[in-house]
Amino acid sequence: MRAIAGALALAGAALSAHATIQITDDRGRTLHFDEPPRRVVSLLPSSTESLCEMQQCERLVGVDRYSNWPASVRQLPKVGGGIDPNIEAIVALRPDVVLLSVSSRVSDRLEALGVKVVALEPKTHADVRRVLTLIGDLFAVPRAQGADRLWRVIDAAVQAAAQSLPPKARGARVYFEVSRGPYAAGQPSFIGETLARLGARNVVAADLGPFPRLSPEYVLRAQPDVIMVSNRSAQPMTRYPGWDKLAAIRAGRLCVFGPEHSDVLVRPGPRMAEAARLMAGCLSEKFQ
Repeated sequence: MRAIAGALALAGAALSAHATIQITDDRGRTLHFDEPPRRVVSLLPSSTESLCEMQQCERLVGVDRYSNWPASVRQLPKVGGGIDPNIEAIVALRPDVVLLSVSSRVSDRLEALGVKVVALEPKTHADVRRVLTLIGDLFAVPRAQGADRLWRVIDAAVQAAAQSLPPKARGARVYFEVSRGPYAAGQPSFIGETLARLGARNVVAADLGPFPRLSPEYVLRAQPDVIMVSNRSAQPMTRYPGWDKLAAIRAGRLCVFGPEHSDVLVRPGPRMAEAARLMAGCLSEKFQ
């Protein structure tokens, strides 16, 4: 009887250990969950998309104002943006966890109210793969069906997009504007890394970081062969002073991506596969 009781105790302990989920977020904080969170608020569009691509969309009870894909999340309660979330609205949704950016200013306030927070910072390809794995592990999605599968799709799409480019496009010097400012996608960013894998050269110096704010004069001095601009606002674009002198502008080598495509390009998540195809399409069009 003692042997049986001991075996049952060991089995119970094993099951309990298996059921406990432990993750370390990008603040370096370790969190424990007795089970995959059932009620989730996402303040990061990329996390919203990643969760849904892992077939976990039904866990979402609220999202930030920018989460708009897949279409089903548009019906969810909006709780502000990543910078200005509505704390009261979030708490009212009774989330088991909130997914947000490391740079968010509300982590401590939410935690003080008893809400678990997972902070994420996907800036590079390696970051994206790691964050996909973290999200999958948090929601007990087998890696073969979740994070590993999604990364294989992204990786294969980038490789295929690179192979589709005409020889003239290879080595093109590119400036990619993430948002007005101008804020650029630097070489260490996930956008910059995709451009590099496409065979393009980023005119933004690597030591400026992933998403530096530049002066318009910087781009004038750099004289890129191609300019890509994310125009999420869909408002008519006003060119920066002096940009009419850019050879790329005079030659028509400017690709302006509207709201739908901008969302794809600037979100470090599962749609990076489509983003690679969009960037390759721009380069192919300008160097036929």
